Amino acid sequence: MSIRPRHLMSLADLTPTQINRVLTHSAFLKKRSIPWVYSHLYSKKKTDAVLPPQSLFLKTIALLFSKRSTRTRLAAETSAELLGGKALFLGKEDIQLGVNESVRDSAIIMSGMCQGIFARVGEHSEIEELAKYSNVPVLNALSSLWHPTQVLADILTLHETLGTKPTELDLAKKRSTTALRPLPALTIAYVGDSANVLHDMLITYPRIGHDIRVAAPPGYGAPKEVWDTVKALDIFAEGPALGSMEGTEGLRKKRKEEGVEGIGREKSIFWTHDPREAVTGADVVITDTCSIPLLCPSVRVEERVA
Repeated sequence: MSIRPRHLMSLADLTPTQINRVLTHSAFLKKRSIPWVYSHLYSKKKTDAVLPPQSLFLKTIALLFSKRSTRTRLAAETSAELLGGKALFLGKEDIQLGVNESVRDSAIIMSGMCQGIFARVGEHSEIEELAKYSNVPVLNALSSLWHPTQVLADILTLHETLGTKPTELDLAKKRSTTALRPLPALTIAYVGDSANVLHDMLITYPRIGHDIRVAAPPGYGAPKEVWDTVKALDIFAEGPALGSMEGTEGLRKKRKEEGVEGIGREKSIFWTHDPREAVTGADVVITDTCSIPLLCPSVRVEERVA
């Protein structure tokens, strides 16, 4: 009997404990990597800096990108090779995926020659089909619905900038120097149309102890698939703009029957159309470029910024 690999389609695939482990290991690898990178790229002096753990030694990671990328591609290629692996970039012009060959066949072939697939696609259904037939882990580098790696990077940045710093005693005893700095409970505001990054924020921040307040224009709310995931994770949601979005009606009704407005029991989602209302009292404000032109080129600029 074959064992199916674990895939990462969205951060709903990870528990809060698993998210913390990923972030803790990321902080460790970053701390171990920086001295070696700087000593070999920028310093003329020899140092004792060593490579980070070669956890991808002799492993090939396929970077399957059907969408153009700068930061994601650079980060994926350099990090894979820094960990001893080989990053194999496969753009849409390089292979026959979706043209002369089905996603199923491509997934089988790639997973027979590579040890992992890091895919940046258009429609989310593409990466779901890829994961369905792949025999190696598939990680979502971006899809129309989710963007888990970006949110993981954002959370790590929050730990680095707002996390509790080691005390003098910790430093003296060499404790907590490589651990993830604990974060206090934060209120995080997001202003912009609902897009893949926000969708992963909605299903992640409340589960790891942070409130999220969203301001999005009328008609540009999260799709039903996202609210279905919010419901499955039992995350509390409320706000004047929720009632107009498909997928929220049953969630709000469920909680009303229990005597509580909104959805879920942990930290909450608050959704409004007013940016000022969203950012009031926020510890962190996150914005994004408007994704509407990519989806609906005919929408006028005036309508997007109204």
